[in-house]
Order: sequence, then structure tokens, then C-alpha cells
Amino acid sequence: MTTEAKTEPAGTTGSCCSPTGSCHDGGPADRTGGITTVYQVTGMTCGHCEGAVSSEISGIEGVVSVAASATTGQVTVVSRTPLDEDAVRTAVDEAGYELAGQA
Repeated sequence: MTTEAKTEPAGTTGSCCSPTGSCHDGGPADRTGGITTVYQVTGMTCGHCEGAVSSEISGIEGVVSVAASATTGQVTVVSRTPLDEDAVRTAVDEAGYELAGQA
């Protein structure tokens, strides 16, 4: 008896965890129904800073993904609903940085 393994060509879509994007890594599945907001944060200088800010903002209810860049000082947040800027400000403050506002 022979069993054939079925494989999908690279780049095939249809699965949440397909090579073209996962709903777990900020891929296309996150962007289709989310709201993207870019904030300017002062004081970030390294990867540790990026991680601290990302971690705090990720704790806000409704946040789907966070990407922080110390180089630009920008933090891109994808959320299910619009975020309260005071909640973002508090999270950034908890991380030890300052929210300048939306970029």
C-alpha cells in the first residue's frame, strides 16, 4: 500500500499560516481588518528599547501587533478598534519613554 503526501507549492494561500502571511506574525491576515496607527516615541535608542515599548503597548486590549523602530522613533500599531491615545501614552510611559503623538 502506497501513501502519497500532498504538498502545496510555495506561496500557496488559503491557510492562516501559509508562507505568504500568518495571522500570528503581523502578516496580511492582520492587516485586512485592523486599524494601523503610527506613533512617534522619543528616547528609544536600541533593540531593548523597541522591545520594552512593544511589550507595553501589546498589553493594551485590542492590539493585534506592534512594530517599534529605534532608528525612526516610530511605533506602528495594528489594532481591532481605534486606540485611546491616553492608554498608548501610559503604556509608553511605563516602558520609560515619551509618546510625542501620532506620526
